Amino acid sequence: MNRSRTLLSTLLSIALVAACSKGTAPSSPTTDNETRPPRQVDGLPQLAMTPDYVHIDYRVWGKGEPAVVLIHGWACDSNYWSAQIEALKTKYTVVAVNLAGHGASERNRTEWSMGNYGEDVATVARQLHNQQIVLVGHSMGADVALEAARRIGDRVIGIVAVDSLKSVGLPPLPAKDIERELAPFRSNFIEATRSYVTDKMFEKGANPSLVQKVAYDMSLEPPAVGIPSLQSLLSMDFATVLPDIKVPVFAINSDLGPTDEARIRKSIPTFKADVLDHTGPFLMMEFPARFNLVLIKDIDELAQRVGK
Repeated sequence: MNRSRTLLSTLLSIALVAACSKGTAPSSPTTDNETRPPRQVDGLPQLAMTPDYVHIDYRVWGKGEPAVVLIHGWACDSNYWSAQIEALKTKYTVVAVNLAGHGASERNRTEWSMGNYGEDVATVARQLHNQQIVLVGHSMGADVALEAARRIGDRVIGIVAVDSLKSVGLPPLPAKDIERELAPFRSNFIEATRSYVTDKMFEKGANPSLVQKVAYDMSLEPPAVGIPSLQSLLSMDFATVLPDIKVPVFAINSDLGPTDEARIRKSIPTFKADVLDHTGPFLMMEFPARFNLVLIKDIDELAQRVGK
């Protein structure tokens, strides 16, 4: 009987020790999970709130430095960069932003200026952990990138303009000329936008499906957003913005319209452009393979300059 009690006591002690051990074992896996940042899901929609209380929709892919922030053009959205995401995310963090009034971002704003759009991008940048940022702007997006760079500060290591900044160094358009440009859009926004896209934004022989898609997409921009945005774009005075830009500015332009590098360098000494033959303003969509090679080359050069 005593031997049985002794055996039973021994077994109970072992069980108690085991139970206590389970309860007091180091909890490092739990602690690690609590302190480790949540795993990023590529392309998951995220929101940032601007100082004027507009929700800005953006998505992030990949990892590493620099963060490449893609900024769409007038009356477009972040989907216009779809052909660049896979090529870029293997090397960098890639961020595609929908400016206010575009894509899934909110429209509760009254002043549709390049400065406010620049704040949209800067607001997203403040939520990124990256120490280096390259701003890539298509068409109006390049003007927005200049405004964003002024607000973000030293984290920006360079700007890549896509079929843009061709008017740098020219005097701003007179108000009467701006109004003449805006008149057809004020009269019939959908018709004017579709005519402008099909008649002036593509070379003859361009893929008709792409032309139709872009014309249709852009014509659906709310006129209350599109017209004042276009007015602000046409009124852009680079002389008031460029003195604040201290980083290299590159361009990847189409040959549909000249790029006067000598004139532009008088205002942007670091400016250099790659002009892709037989392309139109949407060259990143028309010829993504050619475009992506040049874009990656430019981003790598900007990153290397920081390391020197």
